[in-house]
Amino acid sequence: MSQPQSVEDVKKLIKEHDIEFIFASFTEIRGKSSAKLVPASQVDELFSEGVGFAGFAAGEIGQGPQSPDIEVIPDPRTFRIVPWKKGLAHVIGNATVEGKPWAYCPRTILQSQMKKAEEQGFVFKLGFEAEFMLVDFDEDGKLQVADKYDNWGRPCYDVKALTRQYELMTRLSNYVTELGWENYAVDHEDGNGQFEINVTFSDALETADRSVFFRYMVDALAEEFGLIATFMPKPFTDNTGNGMHYTMSLWDKDTDENLFLDKNDPRGLDLSEVGYQFTAGILDHARGYMAMVAPTVNSYKRLKAGTETVRTWVPVAMTYGGNNRTQMMRIARSGAIEDRTPDFSGSTYLGFTAALASGLDGIQRKLDPGEPNDLDLYLTPPREIERRGIRTLPHSLMESIHYLVKDDVLREAFGQVPIDDEYGRPSDETEAFVDHYARIKRAEYHKVTDEVTAHEIDRYLRFP
Repeated sequence: MSQPQSVEDVKKLIKEHDIEFIFASFTEIRGKSSAKLVPASQVDELFSEGVGFAGFAAGEIGQGPQSPDIEVIPDPRTFRIVPWKKGLAHVIGNATVEGKPWAYCPRTILQSQMKKAEEQGFVFKLGFEAEFMLVDFDEDGKLQVADKYDNWGRPCYDVKALTRQYELMTRLSNYVTELGWENYAVDHEDGNGQFEINVTFSDALETADRSVFFRYMVDALAEEFGLIATFMPKPFTDNTGNGMHYTMSLWDKDTDENLFLDKNDPRGLDLSEVGYQFTAGILDHARGYMAMVAPTVNSYKRLKAGTETVRTWVPVAMTYGGNNRTQMMRIARSGAIEDRTPDFSGSTYLGFTAALASGLDGIQRKLDPGEPNDLDLYLTPPREIERRGIRTLPHSLMESIHYLVKDDVLREAFGQVPIDDEYGRPSDETEAFVDHYARIKRAEYHKVTDEVTAHEIDRYLRFP
């Protein structure tokens, strides 16, 4: 399906595909998607006036129960036919309040950062690799991999496990292609019950919008098969975690030339000076940046070093290299860099904003990441890592939040947001978005870590 560019294009698609209803959606700060079901007969009002939400009820969007409604104004370029529901379409929009852009809206924040890049002549393009697991619960209510036969020690690319999920995976693949995203492979990943559907890249806003619909689609299709699709970073202690790698590049706004590509790269990675500077920027801001791309307590249970016998396929240090999956930044193909730290437990709009701001700062300061690291960092002794001056990634959400609020570049990138007075009334005061975000994440951290777990009861109830 061709991507509509205007409301008139949308109206044509509605007529051609007999669309009866439209999900009008937006995402809040934590990445939760909210929607209302709007009759297609209301399409003119939908795109001119938007659709109203009680922001406080929808989630974390900088509002209280006393706040005025959010009006979500859809972007016609995000209009998509829902392939598995006849007569249904989906559209994504920006949150506004009283006719003005709402500074807490993640999509608006990303658009603002992309505009800054365009003013410098850059278009930020990404692809994502979102891993997910198919799970269910056993008769005792314990979470388990849904396919009881998917129990190999090294199940990556297992043809039999992929065959058992053939109907679900081929439907997803066909729908991705139908949406115009060009699925080029479906993989059984390294974890039991873990899969990945690869799609082509686009500009950052389109890719973030795709990720929202992709998650909705995978969740909905899995439910039709009686399964739960989880993107949770680490649902099982003894199984590989789920990541969402970002594959990034900058392109010339006028010529559409890939500015990261240099076949004469003396380091042999086909990466340009601008590409190295962008990489260095992300590495320089990595500790604060992590709060946006690995944004939950569970994220840091995924980011643990592997061993000689158990590979976790995740980074633990701020390094880059060639086709080396123990590095944070992997440069495996010409003209693109892959960040292996992100997962899909938060907002891709905010994650992409953090990546772009960090990379642009590296370009502005002409940073250089040094020579590529060729070590297997899982096997490198801690003393050698220390001797080489390699910095480790944060070990917890709280640690990454500590660095985020101190990062002036990220503070500026995410901007200021309005705050209410002590009685919950609008005021002229503002605060940094990252300070608001940090409060949300600190509260989330304490809610999870303050809870007494079954493991603690087992270990300490009668100890010693």
